[in-house]
Amino acid sequence: MSGTALTLVLTLLGLAALAPVGLRWLRVGQREHYLPGRAARIGALWLSRSRTDLVLAVLAGVLAVVACVPGLELAAVPALALAVFLPRGLGVRGRTSSLGWTARLRRLVIAWLLLELVLGAALVLLVGPGAVALVVVGAPVLLDAAMWVMERVERRLSAPFVAQAQRRLARIRPQVVAITGSYGKTSTKGYVAHLLSASKAVVASPASFNNRLGLSRAVNDGLVEGTEVFVAEMGTYGPGEIRELCELFPPDVAVITTIGEAHLERMRTTQTILAAKSEITERARAVVLPIDSPDLAALAERCRAEGKQVVTVSVEGRDADVVVDLPAGTVVARTPDGTVTLDVGPGVAHGVNLGVAVGVAIAVGADVAAAGPRLRALPRAAHRAEVQDTGTGLVVVDDTYNANPIGARAALDEAAGLARERGARLVVVTPGIVELGPVQHRRNADFAEAAAAAGAHLVVVGRTNRAALVEGAARAGGAVEVVATRPEAVPLATAAAGSNGVVLYENDLPDHYP
Repeated sequence: MSGTALTLVLTLLGLAALAPVGLRWLRVGQREHYLPGRAARIGALWLSRSRTDLVLAVLAGVLAVVACVPGLELAAVPALALAVFLPRGLGVRGRTSSLGWTARLRRLVIAWLLLELVLGAALVLLVGPGAVALVVVGAPVLLDAAMWVMERVERRLSAPFVAQAQRRLARIRPQVVAITGSYGKTSTKGYVAHLLSASKAVVASPASFNNRLGLSRAVNDGLVEGTEVFVAEMGTYGPGEIRELCELFPPDVAVITTIGEAHLERMRTTQTILAAKSEITERARAVVLPIDSPDLAALAERCRAEGKQVVTVSVEGRDADVVVDLPAGTVVARTPDGTVTLDVGPGVAHGVNLGVAVGVAIAVGADVAAAGPRLRALPRAAHRAEVQDTGTGLVVVDDTYNANPIGARAALDEAAGLARERGARLVVVTPGIVELGPVQHRRNADFAEAAAAAGAHLVVVGRTNRAALVEGAARAGGAVEVVATRPEAVPLATAAAGSNGVVLYENDLPDHYP
């Protein structure tokens, strides 16, 4: 075969392989919120969970390099084939979420294809036609590079939309309550809106609209004339992000629910997490903080020294402005009008979230006593320890939106309690918790051990945390079944629970995880 013909054939094969490879990794990029570095990180996770895939991926890389050697260009063909099929199980279309062809995705596709074609053409000219395999095998890395570039482009493109939200917020001028924390943000936001709506016009950011564009959309679409309080959930993947959100949407009242291990994978240490979350207090006139945590107690003292109003919360009986005693079913709050004792209804899993919500009511000047009756009918965030009666005798505890170890353990305790009350069997279906960095294996093993110790039959979904969960269940002699997907787990769990059992669905990873 002539050199020109070989170049043409390998180029066509490379373009053909690039279609399924690109669709697969673009879906991962979209599911990971277009964050640079996440495509390669998810790829590495898949390979770490399958020794066969790891060996084949290394082989694909070696073949792609070998194909750059004159006379060995045809090694590109098996390299391209491996790139199309690896990692096994990471589908092009997806089971739970297909690729959404949004305007942002289309722009990313153009940037990524340009990068692929320009780099591919340059390598072909420099080292020969076999180099086509390099850019296809390296597609996740090149996608990360394209997302890094487009992150800056998207910021410029969205600037008018964000500016519109700032103008709307400045015109309506509600009190802004900003909430962050390692977990409990969404539940706390719901509690705050529920309590304050007894005496004020409240708008809360919907769902998990907790970043720059999400909050801009919440303001532009939801904030209306007469709104007195805007409750804004603020999330972060690293230092500086909450500070920017507070510059765009300056809070009057800042709230931190907890400092925990969620996002340790990205931020590495709890001190980095604390620093990133603490940015929310910098511009606020008032802060609401649970002081059972030594770190947050110290932050409360620093804020007080800066002249801020500080409302403290405790669920452990400390001297605080709001003291929650869930076993007794009471909240004691020190308000400007005196101390108020409120009764709490059933179904509150995390007293700190409730205490913080009452603290916010104090900080914004709401009538806490008038909000009291609402504590007996608190809303429960969907898919967060949500108890569902199926009507067949089986009870389901849906905690699929939970992504932290403490919340998982609280849901397990609640589900185990329900099973004991009913004299029924408990089944736990879970893929485990992710993004916990160096403690992920230990926390998942501990959860499985606790589930087994509670008498649960454990159904492990997927491979992401399978080793840790099986190891933990074995410590307590628990029964374990492993399945590839959640649809496979449902009939197993239902059968194992029996007609009056309890099934806890703990977390639910999207299908771009192994």
